[in-house]
Amino acid sequence: MFYALVCFGGQLFLLLQEETPTFQLWDMLRRLSGVGIAVMIILAIMSMYSIAVMIERLLTFNAAKKQSREFAPKVAAALRKGNIDEAISISDKYKKSHLAMVVNSGLQEFQAHQLSTEIPGETVDAAKRALQRAVAVKTAEFKRGLSSLATIGSTAPFVGLFGTVVGIVAAFQGLKEAETAGIGAVAAGISEALVATAFGIFVAVPAVWMFNYFTSRVDAFVVEMENSSSELIDYFLKQRGEK
Repeated sequence: MFYALVCFGGQLFLLLQEETPTFQLWDMLRRLSGVGIAVMIILAIMSMYSIAVMIERLLTFNAAKKQSREFAPKVAAALRKGNIDEAISISDKYKKSHLAMVVNSGLQEFQAHQLSTEIPGETVDAAKRALQRAVAVKTAEFKRGLSSLATIGSTAPFVGLFGTVVGIVAAFQGLKEAETAGIGAVAAGISEALVATAFGIFVAVPAVWMFNYFTSRVDAFVVEMENSSSELIDYFLKQRGEK
């Protein structure tokens, strides 16, 4: 009996002397397996790409909004004077403005039909088709890169989930192979699962947020372009009525 107590006490002392695994970020990253490292690299690439798309779209949208605010009163003043040439010249200066691109397309088409007898078709109808094409082209340009954000936002959690599954499997393997069922037997697998899950969510959430934000801004830009197109058609009809 005394011998059994001594053996048990010795095993308990050795167990207490073992280094207790920690779940600090750096320690968890050090315990990643090859598959876990690959998952982290994939998620890091997805994160960097989504950040690049976010910055590029923010700069594009802000420039379009700023130039359109400057463009609108100037072109309106030129059209009130009936000076289409001046309006076209003004719209040429604002390359990043979505309103300038749409107005320029309509004015160019309207002026071409007004000055030339060789171009068939109704003047206003031709200008309307030009405006519709310009709106479609600019809308597609505004949506560039947004599908990538949507893809990253929807797939990043599953990439992280793959790392989670691998980590859980590693934890069970460690538990099976270990002689004692201590925390050290499953620490590596659990830490890998936690890191993969957290990183997948960290990549996905900003991508989803920014996709929804950019989509709402594109919708607002489309409304502005369609309103400008409608006002320009009304202007063309008025010009034709006066002539």
